[in-house]
Amino acid sequence: MKLLLLIITILYSVNIRANPMLGLPELAVPAGNPQTEEKIALGKLFFRDARFSADGTISCASCHQETLAFTDGLPTAVGFRHQAGRRNTPTLLNAAFYNTLFLDGRADNLESQALGPLLNPAEHGLKNFDNLLAIVRNDKEYSEPVGKAFGTAADKVTMEHIVKAIAAYERTLIAGDSAFDRYLFAGDKSALTASAERGLTVFQGKGNCVTCHEISWNNALFTDNRFYNIGVGFKRLAPLLDAIRQLAKDGKNPDELPLNAAQRSELGRLNVTKQLADLGRFRTPTLRNIALTAPYMHDGSMKTLAEVIEHYDKGENPAGYTDPKIFPLHLTRQEKQDLVAFMNSLTSRTLPK
Repeated sequence: MKLLLLIITILYSVNIRANPMLGLPELAVPAGNPQTEEKIALGKLFFRDARFSADGTISCASCHQETLAFTDGLPTAVGFRHQAGRRNTPTLLNAAFYNTLFLDGRADNLESQALGPLLNPAEHGLKNFDNLLAIVRNDKEYSEPVGKAFGTAADKVTMEHIVKAIAAYERTLIAGDSAFDRYLFAGDKSALTASAERGLTVFQGKGNCVTCHEISWNNALFTDNRFYNIGVGFKRLAPLLDAIRQLAKDGKNPDELPLNAAQRSELGRLNVTKQLADLGRFRTPTLRNIALTAPYMHDGSMKTLAEVIEHYDKGENPAGYTDPKIFPLHLTRQEKQDLVAFMNSLTSRTLPK
């Protein structure tokens, strides 16, 4: 009996080590775009094709680099003709679990998200999809994979085919199986260091982190998929706050204001909903693999996790718009160090390749 239990334990531990889904919920795949190996392979080709840009230099992989946990390591993205964007590039790891995409939530799924950067003048820079479609339809190297993925000739390819393939590939970018997951969900109490274990206690208690970066009983996405104004970058809007309030009161669109690109970006979720309550709000990012995706915040303004923790510890409320969940925490130096140790424990053992 003891030998049988030992064998079961060994087999279970081997399975856990090989399971990138450990700590993650079941992946929901839309009925209209089922996963197939052929579609995923085609999506990976599209994802890496720099010809999908106005000057042939920018692909999806330019900003979502495999070696940087599918980010670019820059404060804000750099796209077509070396134009600097206004927002930090979010990781694509586990993006398949988000309710909305982009930092302001303007896309509902990975398929619609894939279209946005292509027509953005500061990203891929395309004016329309004509040249992109011509590339796929005329490149003989695409003929066979397109046929295998969709059962159609390459010259019949549409943008719907292209975004479905890209989204299918992105749904394979799954990474659980961190030390935290092995500690909490696999019952390995040796997986966390003493500091990281203390950090988990702070995370769930005094630090108030778990309020937005949620941990469930059987999985943890470390995001509530909601939007908050946490007081970062808001000073760029300070000169216009009275005018923004008045426009909202009059039922008018804030787009009528003479905003520069930086100020328009800081409107956050308001750009999508046109509701004053969403001013400066951005989606809660996942903390999984957070140690690999610096710099931080929607504007890439913080270089280290220690700097992020200092921001939350201060709990400042500029102009009275910061969310009520942001307040002074009064963390000790040790508690701050333990929080960093805990967040380092959220790094997956292996990442998708």
